[in-house]
Amino acid sequence: MARNDSLETGELTDTSYYILLSLVDAKHGYLIMKTIETMTNNRISIGPASMYTTIKKLLSARLIKLLDDEDKKKTYIATEEGIELLKKEVQRRREMVKHAEEILNQKGGI
Repeated sequence: MARNDSLETGELTDTSYYILLSLVDAKHGYLIMKTIETMTNNRISIGPASMYTTIKKLLSARLIKLLDDEDKKKTYIATEEGIELLKKEVQRRREMVKHAEEILNQKGGI
């Protein structure tokens, strides 16, 4: 059975989620990686290969766009579609946490 790409199903992987979230404001690649590390207190570190593969997918899905291509630094920013998907993803993840809390609370709390 073929594995669906999460973007095709309207969901974001953790890597896509953090990259898209970091691109609410325009950034180039290195700054995207550093922003994610700062945002997550160094719990999540995305390497260049994974980041640029994900950026290519986000560009193809029109969730981000290339804003500038100066001095070999490509700058990206989230599109309106990307922001809307990010909002839906935040709600989806809230629901996931709610479900987990309900079940775990039945078993004596988290």
